[in-house]
Amino acid sequence: MPPRTLRIDLAARKRLLDMLGGNRVSYCYQCGACVGDCPSARFYEGFNPREIMLTAMMGGLEPLLAQDSIIWKCSNCYNCYERCPQDVRPVEVIIAIKNLVREDGKQPHEVDAVYEMIVKTGRSAPVLASLNRKREQMGLPPLSKIDIEEIRTILQPDEPGDES
Repeated sequence: MPPRTLRIDLAARKRLLDMLGGNRVSYCYQCGACVGDCPSARFYEGFNPREIMLTAMMGGLEPLLAQDSIIWKCSNCYNCYERCPQDVRPVEVIIAIKNLVREDGKQPHEVDAVYEMIVKTGRSAPVLASLNRKREQMGLPPLSKIDIEEIRTILQPDEPGDES
């Protein structure tokens, strides 16, 4: 198999580093520890956090910023975060890339549905009456109410010139 060609894009790299708020990604030395206990790498062909980190380090983000990007297969389990000997935090890099995709308006439609559910209910999935009945059977209290206005405030985009 011929080696993969990766285009270096310093502007894309800067955009990612700005989203991350630092240059931690540069400390990745490609050891592969992030792959060892990654459920997404095990269950989704083509998902490899080490390769995502290499691509991010080089700034070749184009394939990762596509609507059908492999990054959406990440389960955000944080196993890579815990295993990384360099404290690079691969999951945070992947989340930052997801945020860049959302900024570009290229996120999968399913992401919009989850976002709308959070704005509407404060939760990422509906709470059915059957769930609270099951919780009651198990001796658990019903799920608490969520302050929707607080969620909406958090999700509002920053105003231009807002330094907070």
